Amino acid sequence: MSSASQHSTHAPLFALVDVNNFYVSCERVFAPQLEKTPMVVLSNNDGCAVARSAEVKALGVKMGTPWFQMKDLAKQHGILACSSNYTLYHDMSQRVVEILRQFTPKLEVYSVDESFLQIESVLNAHESPTHLGAEIKQRIKQWTGLPVCVGIAPSKTLAKFANHLAKKNPSFNGVCDLSNMPKQELYQWMSEVSAAEVWGIGRKIAKRLEGMGIHTVLDLVQISPQMMRLQFGVVIERLCYELRGLSCLALEEVAPPKQQIIASRSFGKLVLSLDELAESVATHTARAAEKLREQESLTSSISIFVQTNVFMRNEPQYSQSIQIPLAHPTDDTLVLTEMAIKGLKEIYKKGFRYKKAGVMLGLMTDKPLLQSSLFEDHQAKGKSVRLMKTLDSINARYGSKSLRVAATGTDESWKMKSENVSPKYTSHWDQLPFVN
Repeated sequence: MSSASQHSTHAPLFALVDVNNFYVSCERVFAPQLEKTPMVVLSNNDGCAVARSAEVKALGVKMGTPWFQMKDLAKQHGILACSSNYTLYHDMSQRVVEILRQFTPKLEVYSVDESFLQIESVLNAHESPTHLGAEIKQRIKQWTGLPVCVGIAPSKTLAKFANHLAKKNPSFNGVCDLSNMPKQELYQWMSEVSAAEVWGIGRKIAKRLEGMGIHTVLDLVQISPQMMRLQFGVVIERLCYELRGLSCLALEEVAPPKQQIIASRSFGKLVLSLDELAESVATHTARAAEKLREQESLTSSISIFVQTNVFMRNEPQYSQSIQIPLAHPTDDTLVLTEMAIKGLKEIYKKGFRYKKAGVMLGLMTDKPLLQSSLFEDHQAKGKSVRLMKTLDSINARYGSKSLRVAATGTDESWKMKSENVSPKYTSHWDQLPFVN
């Protein structure tokens, strides 16, 4: 059996770098006086917690808890709530990635706050993997102010596990290197962590594992991968091999195109009229179409959905969705908007107070690989391509929404509220922080 402690310098070695409490940490970079303050960052429209500081986690607040449900707790413990500032978080994420690229050219941006690095080819310049991890941690802290933990192991799944240990156990000082850890010590750590914490083990699989007597990460390592394949399929079989230190998941240096694009937001106020709903749906459609063109895909279906506020139990409740197939794959905002409004009219019911609406694009195809149909209007298609190119170039040069479909409206009275949003410190000249 392969294991982390048997790693050779020629085998793959991965480092997972994860920013601790990312959204909260971004807020604290520009407000260091809040370093010890219990904080949550709220979702769009200040709805529920999407990030929690360590102090708030210690109070037992779960991810996704609605803000109105924790107001008494917030008053008791002085919890500060910030509106989400995705412009700031996106910019800080890019800065972290640029720093990581200085350590290795092989990098996978896994999420806004996590990146995998393949590091075996750059170890000659460092005393050990642990020292490299410590240098990464120190440089990101010094250059961005953000705290990170680093997990190092011969496979991506094991690197995720190492990062989990680094976060939960101060004795690692933020860097956990499993590649040089004695097997006995590694197994001890594995016996103390639930199998449900393993990357790729969802809630349903965790429940089935419990029923099979598999409770810890060590239980997963010791069970036959072939038997797990019979029970759960090849994905869990690969996961078992990865936990043994055998790399089965390659670094994805180029992110694959998304197979679905969803654009939706809760409203800043409850919406009754079809006109306001139509404006929001048209706005979401325009954003989704823009993302579609960015990844050079076409969609063959658009879904529209609306819903009332499920937390207002005294209110009449209604939620509905509709999927509309498209005659020809497209990325044209005008075509998609027309279909979205048509779908909305099908599912809209008068008399309800709506909380949320959105669109989802599906059945994606790669635009460069699509063969033309005999029944398409090729002249209209060429005109659409030129129009969308012009639309995107104008908005890129003069700002988002400089040119937009009239159906999106102008006042956006339905738009979300962000009562406690911080300035866009790093991306807007007029919101730069002052230093006294």
